[in-house]
Amino acid sequence: MGTTVDHSKIVHLVNTDPVIRTLLEAPIPMRLGYVGLDGHPRTVPVAYLWNGQAFVFATPTSAYKVRAITAHPQVSFTVDTTDFTPLIMMVRGTASVEIRQGVPQEHIDASRRSVGEAGMEEWERVKRANTTEMALISIDPTHVTVCDFATRFPPPAAVNSRTHGAG
Repeated sequence: MGTTVDHSKIVHLVNTDPVIRTLLEAPIPMRLGYVGLDGHPRTVPVAYLWNGQAFVFATPTSAYKVRAITAHPQVSFTVDTTDFTPLIMMVRGTASVEIRQGVPQEHIDASRRSVGEAGMEEWERVKRANTTEMALISIDPTHVTVCDFATRFPPPAAVNSRTHGAG
């Protein structure tokens, strides 16, 4: 199912769709795509969360992606399972960068799924001891496609070739 509609409809979809909810709760990183300062595409995994309105992640202020996303705020990402049959969420959106002192709570919460409760206390202690500031990056979704290969499939090539719409 592809959605290129107003923000409130996308927010409703992300907040209520069972496939998306499953992916948001899983320890799967966002595979973030962005345009580098040299004009070439990059893809990196990041721990993220959905705050009810936007997808959010934090990274060191010195990270290359902070400068690149500031220069080119149009991004995309995929969150998907690796088992058969995969669940897939593909998102396009506009990113914004905010510098925060210390470790943003969003980073702690996003990392919890990957680190796990058992190692979280020590991970957080070390992270806070070694971090003075971080860039909090929020992605305002402008397009969401969900595939479960049971009821929703990737759109056909004709749809993907359009300049707007699903895909």
